[in-house]
Amino acid sequence: NPERLLFIFLLLRQYLLFSDCRKMLSSGICTSTVQLPGKVALVTGANTGIGKETAKELAQRGARVYLACRDVQKGELVAREIQTVTGNEQVLVRKLDLSDTKSIRAFAEGFLTEEKHLHILINNAGVMMCPYSKTADGFEMHIGVNHLGHFLLTHLLLEKLKESAPSRIVNVSSLAHHLGRIHFHNLQGEKFYNASLAYCHSKLANILFTKELARRLKGSGVTAYSVHPGTVQSELVRHSSFMRCMWWLFSFCIKTPQQGAQTSLYCALTEGLEILNGKHFSDCHVAWVSAQARNETIARRLWDVSCDLLGLPMD
Repeated sequence: NPERLLFIFLLLRQYLLFSDCRKMLSSGICTSTVQLPGKVALVTGANTGIGKETAKELAQRGARVYLACRDVQKGELVAREIQTVTGNEQVLVRKLDLSDTKSIRAFAEGFLTEEKHLHILINNAGVMMCPYSKTADGFEMHIGVNHLGHFLLTHLLLEKLKESAPSRIVNVSSLAHHLGRIHFHNLQGEKFYNASLAYCHSKLANILFTKELARRLKGSGVTAYSVHPGTVQSELVRHSSFMRCMWWLFSFCIKTPQQGAQTSLYCALTEGLEILNGKHFSDCHVAWVSAQARNETIARRLWDVSCDLLGLPMD
């Protein structure tokens, strides 16, 4: 009968959708076998989600791994878990609040005193769809944490990365950058603000920062990459009831944090990737970016504006 045929059609459609999603989720696996004894890695936001899984894999490969977290207590629990799972005792937790430049500078000062090398920097931490709020320094929260916080951290650690070359920087961005725009006249969202778009703008800033950083680092032995981790089950959506609902409805199409960490790991570990310095990756392949993300003029202007906001020299 027609109702039964409709039911079978819908069931088949759902199965095919599920199969396509499963195929999509199984793509993009970091297959590098590189081991990291004697190497030092730093992962921001490593006490949960993608950051935690990234740090775990780096520790599994023998690196000395720093978990740079705002919540030190939670970070310590994760560090002990990683130590137990990997057998690597060199998993360390240090406090880093990317919404406060004093915390960033204090973290960098401590790290530079403590460590002689830094081979892998993964700028993973972020906020998403926050109600309008400002950082300790008066920056809009998305641009302040997702872009300016990592911009400052990278700047403060750059000489150490150069001294440790070959070394890599991985900036976690998002497919959402396609909806982003850099409004220099409204960078802090004071004239108009939309939480969803603010996130998109900050993810675009991540890619522009990566491209300009890569240009400036040519010949230094340090390379930089931006990544889209995929749609991942994480705490990022905690500020949006709508997004939490969408994540629940389409949970079968959403990556686990371990799956989401694969492209960050690919860019951090894959041998011979230096020729793709400054590129954007998704599912462990070079990915297309928006026209604005390819705009070198905007990238250079954003660099200068970021330096000015943070009190850094422009060259």
